[in-house]
Amino acid sequence: MRMTQRARRTAVAVVAAAAIGGGGVAVGAATAAPAATITPAASATASAPAASVPADVGGASYADVVRQVLPSVVLISTGEGLGSGVVLDRAGNIVTNAHVAGSATEFKVQVPGDPAPRAASLVGSYPPDDLAVIRVDDPKGLQPATFGDSAKAQAGDVVLAVGNPLGLSGSVTSGIISATGRVVAEPASEDGRAGATLPDAIQTSAPINPGNSGGALVTTAGEVIGIPTLTAAGAPGSQVQGIGFAIPSNLARDIARQLIDSGKVTNSHRAAIGAQVGTVTGRDGAPAGTGIVAVTSGGPADRAGLRADDVITAADGTPTPDTQALAGVLAAADPGDQLTLSVTRAGQAIDVKLTLGQLPG
Repeated sequence: MRMTQRARRTAVAVVAAAAIGGGGVAVGAATAAPAATITPAASATASAPAASVPADVGGASYADVVRQVLPSVVLISTGEGLGSGVVLDRAGNIVTNAHVAGSATEFKVQVPGDPAPRAASLVGSYPPDDLAVIRVDDPKGLQPATFGDSAKAQAGDVVLAVGNPLGLSGSVTSGIISATGRVVAEPASEDGRAGATLPDAIQTSAPINPGNSGGALVTTAGEVIGIPTLTAAGAPGSQVQGIGFAIPSNLARDIARQLIDSGKVTNSHRAAIGAQVGTVTGRDGAPAGTGIVAVTSGGPADRAGLRADDVITAADGTPTPDTQALAGVLAAADPGDQLTLSVTRAGQAIDVKLTLGQLPG
């Protein structure tokens, strides 16, 4: 069975941290993770939980933490593949990644300790933050996870990644938090749609593999501080190990609660320019800027005087050769911030000051 979790591979180089407020931006050609093929035995949800603890933790055991967390991490299957989810409450709400939910509206959920899969339906999805909520029809016996304050996460903290990599239910890997506040971008989907740009990701060395997406990144106190979503991939033919990314739990809970309350996101906390954009290529075929395709009437771009066919080449001095680069800048900004955009219009270079609006939910 093909894994929905691309663990979402992205060619990542975290650079220009100072230019965009302490984060980084994912650059480079991005590719989806190779499809994984497993035998029915390997995908059996009744398989024994597997724990992986590195040799350099001084003999420490996290067995108690694993026993606490495992019942709250479920296996999600759709017609497209497998992923993970974390139980939010006893009403049956489960948070996962938007790319795990995909285009599905109906799901099968395998709850630890229960051999029978449970039916579930989509509550809501918010691809810009790669988050979704599904709800099982029968919430009996569900054990909600304990969520921690992701704002307190620090580089060097020991963490465990709990999920269902390659369909191996209840698998656990360990590592540390490598950095916080990373701005990373998912690769484009197979149909060409841009992936999410995550503004405040937690970087971890805990191995994240296909099937871990939507699972739990937990502290040694058993608190969920992140939802694993991405793993880094190098240039074709190379391997990158120990670089994974998770959505902070504070953001995940906030977006999930909005989806549960209204079925949509009412406050994205994300900045936007109010225009449809696309990457412009030069005569050599290389990206040459972010072109404005259409301007939202009355939006920030419209008020700033931007027009269709304008090409944004930089934002506050940060080059924007493509839409992903501009998305990285916007992900590190807040609604209400002012940007100076370097724009090419009919062959002439101009500067445009723009006050950012909010990305619609």
